Amino acid sequence: MASKTDRVGDDTSPVFVLVSAGYDDVVETREMRYFVAVAEELHFGRAAHRLAMAQPPLSRAIQQLERRLGVVLLHRGSRTITLTEAGSVLLREARLALEAVEAAERRTRRAAADRPGLVLATKAGASRELLSKLLDAYAAEPGAVAVEVMLCGPREPERLLRNGCADVALLHRPYDTTAGLDTEDLHTEQQVVVLPAGHPLANRSHLSMAEVKTLTDLPLPRWPRPDGSYPDGPGPQVRDHTQLTQLITLGRACALMPESLRAQLRDDHAIVPVPDAPAVTTVIAWPPHSRSRAVADLVRTAIRL
Repeated sequence: MASKTDRVGDDTSPVFVLVSAGYDDVVETREMRYFVAVAEELHFGRAAHRLAMAQPPLSRAIQQLERRLGVVLLHRGSRTITLTEAGSVLLREARLALEAVEAAERRTRRAAADRPGLVLATKAGASRELLSKLLDAYAAEPGAVAVEVMLCGPREPERLLRNGCADVALLHRPYDTTAGLDTEDLHTEQQVVVLPAGHPLANRSHLSMAEVKTLTDLPLPRWPRPDGSYPDGPGPQVRDHTQLTQLITLGRACALMPESLRAQLRDDHAIVPVPDAPAVTTVIAWPPHSRSRAVADLVRTAIRL
């Protein structure tokens, strides 16, 4: 069986088309955009404003979509709109379909650029040594193309890879989701808890996850969800690694981090291993339908390292 890296660059790629059940009509991307706007706003007026169109044609388009699919997508009350079960399914599938269309558009434009190149997305501060070695080793390969590195916040590399802004990404399980992507594992390491220097637990040989979670004086931080919202909890809201390390220094939080980040911390931080914390695996990820020879070469170089 061919490996995943052998499949990168081949000429086989699945094509998915959303069609209405029992009909020959194809649901157009325009209709999906209309429906997603209404489903997210749950208000025709706000959705119409978001789409820069009048409300009556938007309402007619959604009604026509329901007739063609043969299902009710929205419960329309006198004051509120809610999604039906079928509407919730279409919202989820339409988002994925629109994301795939936008990704295809971006990758097509980049493929037509005068100077071919790759965009690699990775979380700022993470896998620094691996990234440096990878870029140097790939640059020495025959036929290597220019690699643009996008340093991002948490969960941004995955989003950029899925929406087509990046060709390849370095992701970190379990913090990143790799479902639907092709991946190769590069490195697995244990996690440590980072405390302010001088904390009573700073000299412990190790801590358990249960002990870390009960540090009420140093709550774990809250990172943003993909939609920008933050989960509930006592910990401070953080957006990047620099902000987090400053909060730890000030005694406002602790943090679980891969052990390799030890070298980037300062003397005012203390590191304590957490043996029962989930191991972190760095993976190189790319779209499963990619036919880019440059992506294949970069992946193979990463695996050799």
